[in-house]
Amino acid sequence: MQLPEQDAGPTESVSSSWSRVAAFASAIDASLDKWLMNTHQLGLTEYRALMLLGQQDDKELRVAALAQRLGLNASSTTRLVSRLETKGLARRDVCEDDGRGVYAVIGEAGEARLSEVREPYEARVKELLDDPSAHFPHLDTRQIAAALAAVGALITA
Repeated sequence: MQLPEQDAGPTESVSSSWSRVAAFASAIDASLDKWLMNTHQLGLTEYRALMLLGQQDDKELRVAALAQRLGLNASSTTRLVSRLETKGLARRDVCEDDGRGVYAVIGEAGEARLSEVREPYEARVKELLDDPSAHFPHLDTRQIAAALAAVGALITA
């Protein structure tokens, strides 16, 4: 995705800066998804779900909370958990206190896969961020850096 040529300077609108940031994030996500699938037979959203589940003390999250953290709707998250179950990486569990609550739980195979993929994934992210022009020649890295700085300046803690 290429954005119109403009200087990403102080006169650029917030929405233009955000569009550049979104295009850059989208390009990186697409590259990571393809790389993960080709090298580890795992989609990017599947990896992120396993990562979130693996970070929990009890290795589980309500499916609704998982959806929120992944930025997915309930239906997409249900399909995601089904794919993880089919691959033997996670399972569903019903909340004992509230029979309506459904949890996604990472299994031993999921933790093993996460452990196997984590380091190469981190290296791949670093590689993409270290030299984005080599991987995304259609994006102007100076404009992206300026857009990231402009958006970052708007975010308050």
